[in-house]
Amino acid sequence: MDLAGGVAAAAVTRDLPGGPVPVLSLEAGREIARLCGVAARDVDECALRQGVWPERHLRNHAACTVVEQLRLLTACAAVVGLGGLGGHVLELLARAGVGHIRACDGDRFEATNLNRQLLSTEDGLGGSKAEAARNRLARINSSVEADVRDVFLDEAGMRELLHGADLAVDCLGGLAQRKALQDAARDVGIPLVTAAMAGLTAFVATVLPGAAGPADFLGGAGQPSGEDILGTPPESVAVAAAFQGAECLRLLRGRTSALDGRMLVVDLRSMAFETLSLG
Repeated sequence: MDLAGGVAAAAVTRDLPGGPVPVLSLEAGREIARLCGVAARDVDECALRQGVWPERHLRNHAACTVVEQLRLLTACAAVVGLGGLGGHVLELLARAGVGHIRACDGDRFEATNLNRQLLSTEDGLGGSKAEAARNRLARINSSVEADVRDVFLDEAGMRELLHGADLAVDCLGGLAQRKALQDAARDVGIPLVTAAMAGLTAFVATVLPGAAGPADFLGGAGQPSGEDILGTPPESVAVAAAFQGAECLRLLRGRTSALDGRMLVVDLRSMAFETLSLG
């Protein structure tokens, strides 16, 4: 079977509020991949290049164009840390359709992770966060090419992970490695989207290469972080990850940053939002 011809023949029209759109069902895409001997992502890319929405992404249609959905499929995000923030962000990126995801964490699950970390489960305690992430990605979206590493990275390792990616995502806990990651993103010339929580307060910021970022003034190794003192309740983690994921997807779709040089601060105790300058 010819891939492009198979996609065109299998596409059906669905009526949406904005008008009719061509759609390739998940089942039809899988059958075309089998008959053509190609990966699921190849079928999705072929469909999007013809202006056809893969069914799994149809509910994205009002949030982005089919061209932006194709950009997501061909984009690469590098996520450092697979705990509270990382589990949620990874889920958002995969479900939104980011086609290439690199991620790393050398940590193991412990009982105190269960309150907030999406990838943690009671039967997974003691297990590898990287393995849980790898398995989760495979179950969510077979079109994602995942490179998930069970390792803690030093500065050279961070630069290697980020090299060739379109975006770095700081999902680290604590303060010890945040400046090194910000510097690694600067060195390879890609934006960094960072976030952190302290009790019911969270922040999200985007650091363009060479610009100042939260890691320049939050402190580093040996200093207690806000989350160490005030804890990390689940709602703070989920909110921070949602804003972080939204900013990541905005950049990977080819749009300009909404937080360039600024930091969004969320206080869930008073339900207040404020944007601060990082300049």
